[in-house]
Amino acid sequence: MANDDIEIIGKNVKDMYGTFMGKVIGTITDIDGSIQSIGIDCGSQGLQQIQYEQIVVQNDVVIFIPKWRLDSQRLIREKQLTLRRLKALMDIASENDHMKEDAEMIHEKYKSKLVTLDEAESEITAKLEERMTELEEETKSARMLLFDAKVQCKSNEISDTTFDSVKLCTNEVIERISHEIAEIKNVKSRIADLELEVQEITAPPQPNVQESAVSYLETPEQQQVVQTILPEAPIVSTNQPSEPVKVETLPIPESPTESEVSAEFPDPPKQVTPETPKDNDNDWLARMEVQ
Repeated sequence: MANDDIEIIGKNVKDMYGTFMGKVIGTITDIDGSIQSIGIDCGSQGLQQIQYEQIVVQNDVVIFIPKWRLDSQRLIREKQLTLRRLKALMDIASENDHMKEDAEMIHEKYKSKLVTLDEAESEITAKLEERMTELEEETKSARMLLFDAKVQCKSNEISDTTFDSVKLCTNEVIERISHEIAEIKNVKSRIADLELEVQEITAPPQPNVQESAVSYLETPEQQQVVQTILPEAPIVSTNQPSEPVKVETLPIPESPTESEVSAEFPDPPKQVTPETPKDNDNDWLARMEVQ
C-alpha cells in the first residue's frame, strides 16, 4: 500500500460545505499503484465508492467535491480557453492575409471542439437541474422537521432546549443547501454567458436593416416610383375649418310647351336669297296687282 493510502485511511470525510459524511476505510488502486477510488463508511447508508479526483486530502479531514462541480468547472475552463484561441486566430488572420489558408484549417478544429463542448454542456445542464430538484426536496424536509418540532414544543411534548437544538441543526442544513443552490445558479449563469460569446464569434455579421432600407429608398429610380404612385395630398386652408362637402339634388325641369317657346324665342326674319326663286315670283305678282 502506498504512503498516500496510509495517510487517508481512517480520516473523516466531509463535503465542501462542512457536513460530515463518514470515514475512509480503504482504497482501490490501479496496477501502477495509483489510487482510483476510496471507500467511505457512511453508517446506515452503507459503503460508498468515490472517485479519487473528487476528494481533497487535508491534515485531519478529507473533503468531498461533488461530481457536477468538477464537470462544470472543467467545461467552463475548456470553453474559455477555446474562445480565447478563436479570437486570437481571427486577429492573426485579419492582420496577415497570406496566413488565411492556414488559419482556416485550425479554425475548423476549434469549431469542432465547440460542438463537442456543447454536447457535454447539455449533459451537465441536465445534471444541474436534477441536483436542484433534489436540494429543493431536502429543503422541504428540513423545514418540515423544524415546524414539527415547533408544534411538539408548543404542545409541551419537548422542552425549549430540545427545540433550540433541532432549530440549530435544521438551520445548518438549510444554510448548507442554500449555499449549494447559489453555487449551481452561478455556474448556470457562467455557462449561459459563454454560450452568448460563442454565438457572437461563430455567427456571420448581419447588415443593418435600417441603413439598407434608407439607401434603397434614396435611389433616383425608387424616388420616381414613389412620386408616381403616391400623389400629393390636397392643401387644406388652416384659417377656415374643414367642413364636409354637401351635394344638393336639384329638381329636374319640365319640358316647355310650343307656345312658351315661340313667345320667348320668336322666329327670325327670313332673308331672300337667290336660292329661293319661288319667293321672287310671289313678289312680282304682288306688284302687278297693285298697279
